[in-house]
Amino acid sequence: MSGDGEAAAWARASHAAALFAVDPLGSGVSLRAPPGPARDAWVALLRDYLPSDAPMRRAPLAISDDRLLGGLDLAATLRAGRPVAETGLLAQADGGVVVLAMAERLGGATAARIAAALDCGEIELARDGLSARQQSRIGVVALDEGHDDDERPPAALLDRLAFHLDLAEVSHRAVKERPASAAQVAAARARLPLVVAPEKAIDALVVAAARLGIDSLRAPLLALRVARASCALRCADVVDDEDLAVAACLALAPRATCAPPIEESEVPPEEAGDEPGSAKNDADPKNDNAQPREAPAPDDLIVAAARAAIPADVLARLATDARTRAPSARGGKSGAAVVSARRGRPLGARRGALREGRLCLIATLRAAAPWQLLRRAHAADEAGLAVRVRADDFRVTRFRERRETTAIFVVDASGSSAMQRLGEVKGAIELLLADCYVRRDSVALVAFRGKSAEILLPPTRSLARAKRLLAALPGGGGTPLAHGLDAAGALAESVRRKGQTPLLILLTDGRGNIDRKGAPDRAKALDDALDAARRLRAPGLAALAIDSSPAAAARADAPTRKIAEAMNGRYLKMPFADAAALSQAVRAAVPAP
Repeated sequence: MSGDGEAAAWARASHAAALFAVDPLGSGVSLRAPPGPARDAWVALLRDYLPSDAPMRRAPLAISDDRLLGGLDLAATLRAGRPVAETGLLAQADGGVVVLAMAERLGGATAARIAAALDCGEIELARDGLSARQQSRIGVVALDEGHDDDERPPAALLDRLAFHLDLAEVSHRAVKERPASAAQVAAARARLPLVVAPEKAIDALVVAAARLGIDSLRAPLLALRVARASCALRCADVVDDEDLAVAACLALAPRATCAPPIEESEVPPEEAGDEPGSAKNDADPKNDNAQPREAPAPDDLIVAAARAAIPADVLARLATDARTRAPSARGGKSGAAVVSARRGRPLGARRGALREGRLCLIATLRAAAPWQLLRRAHAADEAGLAVRVRADDFRVTRFRERRETTAIFVVDASGSSAMQRLGEVKGAIELLLADCYVRRDSVALVAFRGKSAEILLPPTRSLARAKRLLAALPGGGGTPLAHGLDAAGALAESVRRKGQTPLLILLTDGRGNIDRKGAPDRAKALDDALDAARRLRAPGLAALAIDSSPAAAARADAPTRKIAEAMNGRYLKMPFADAAALSQAVRAAVPAP
């Protein structure tokens, strides 16, 4: 990013900080930036804009529900012999701001609890024998350290944050300007209840959001809040076009999902560039037929402002995505998530027997603490136990783990492939095998040629063994494509029964010529192959079909494409490149973890 670009990004972010400080409760900011001077400067600027008595609490990534929502104060309860409640972080931040560290990794459950506090302004505590409602009128700053679009804060949280800022490429040299002083922001905060938004301005925001492809109903509401804050910051009482343009730039443009079309009513560039004092723009009193130029509609102004705020490359990508948008295929980067009793990411604790999982000591003590006074009074023995725990108090930890993925390579070793590029396919498979080894995934190898298919390598993590078998794989004979898919399907089913997630990678030119009965019949062979592919589709098997036929044959009706569609998998034409290029293309189709 150039120096001017960095300065513009910082000016936009600092302006957003001032507007957010004017009306912070129930809204928030998503700030994408790595740790560094620019992010620290923005947070410090926001702290300066907020009221001095407004709390700003920082929530770590792995914050527990007890710390976030509150619950039983274990130490105080054991000392007092009665339940003592502990205030959570959301209640402590009432009237201020919660800063979420590494929000791109925030769990969905935690995001939902914070979103509920944003919506209701209070939290309901009902746990550990406690029941209470506490005020939690907060704003949220989500610090996003993600590197691409797949690493974003949870959608439920992003939808409730008015500002989506990006300071990822802004250095400390650009941190200079302050759009307003703290006193001006405080005065705007006091003026905000007096600001009025005309009904046509509200309608224009709704229409503009729809034209930008924004399907969230919260977006126009958040944009309206931004427009009112902008109006208050410039010491006015009625929202006008300037405030709507600010709202479009800061609240609507980052949410746009399609490139808004240029309406005819928008001012042409050549006319916009005319000098104000030129003869063309001056009113001609002698020309009675001159028609006054019609003022653009408010939603046109908002859309134009949003277009101006969207970077050119993003605008081009939105225009492309609008034409080619399709549901993303399921990748094989990791297996399905399942609840486990022994390992994985903790999901919380629940009541259970010790044989059902790992004991959660803290949760067990929390369950037992409120009853200690009563249990001591009714104890039949004289033992001076500090804590009396019963079986009903046991809490076991639940975990969520990813199933292991098994990549099943189904390789066409027939004569047609051997004559073409079987060597390249072998090289590509070796690179893909290395990727699977790095991810600790298992690999399996199925080859088909002649009149049958064979499982050359059962699921294993032995990269050396897989390479050895692959190097010794001969080529030649017919193409029993249906047999290969049938063998792969049977192997995938056995993998699934072991609790693993299968991923099928088919490498073929699609020119099957041997049917299921072993007879040479090209048309029947294709029908059998499509039937086998449809059987793979039924259990929802993730699949990728790589077409190794020459480019001239890789057309829209290529057999491999039909097979990919039949098994609901992804289709990838083999590029004119070496094995490394092919492996790179496959990595792009199957995202890395």
